[in-house]
Amino acid sequence: MARSARLPLVLLVAAALLALTGCGGGKHAEQCPTKGKQVTFPLLNPAKPHTVNVETNLGTFAIRLLVKSSPCTTSSFASLVRKHFFDGTRFHRIVPGFVIQGGDPTGTGTGGPGYTVVDEPSIYTAYIRGTVAMAKTAAAPPGTAGSQFFIVTGRMASLPSDYAVLGEISRGMDVVQRIGRLGNPVTEKPTRRVIVRRMTITP
Repeated sequence: MARSARLPLVLLVAAALLALTGCGGGKHAEQCPTKGKQVTFPLLNPAKPHTVNVETNLGTFAIRLLVKSSPCTTSSFASLVRKHFFDGTRFHRIVPGFVIQGGDPTGTGTGGPGYTVVDEPSIYTAYIRGTVAMAKTAAAPPGTAGSQFFIVTGRMASLPSDYAVLGEISRGMDVVQRIGRLGNPVTEKPTRRVIVRRMTITP
């Protein structure tokens, strides 16, 4: 009698655990509202390291994704990488001693994936050399991220804490700095064509 009375409770607990397990392994973009077209993408596991390898015509560098601080931004970016969204794009803005910027499929500085997500950064966020953050328009809310990203090449970029942090350069900063010298400081346009041949993500 006591055993049969416990059975429904056991089943309920098991079902609850199963539901939690399902959420942990298959979270989707319902938890990352998008503005623009509606898309879904799996959220990255913050307990695991994730690295994006960027192969350019001037060399390769790697970005360590900061999943814990920017779960939606990093997961969206990873999804785009897996879809080969960035392959063939170029760095359309290069400001020597400041930043290099890419991720626009049109190469004009106005393109993107058709949607944005938001990971509002801490007010104490500092954009130091090697920081990779997401570019946005001045009108967009803090932390808005599409596909355009910038990498800080100067010691520290004097920017407000408005830009979602994607990650940091973990390898190949010399390649980033080489690219960073190929810009006109007045027009901010590249003096040489720098192409992203492909991006891959591990794991």
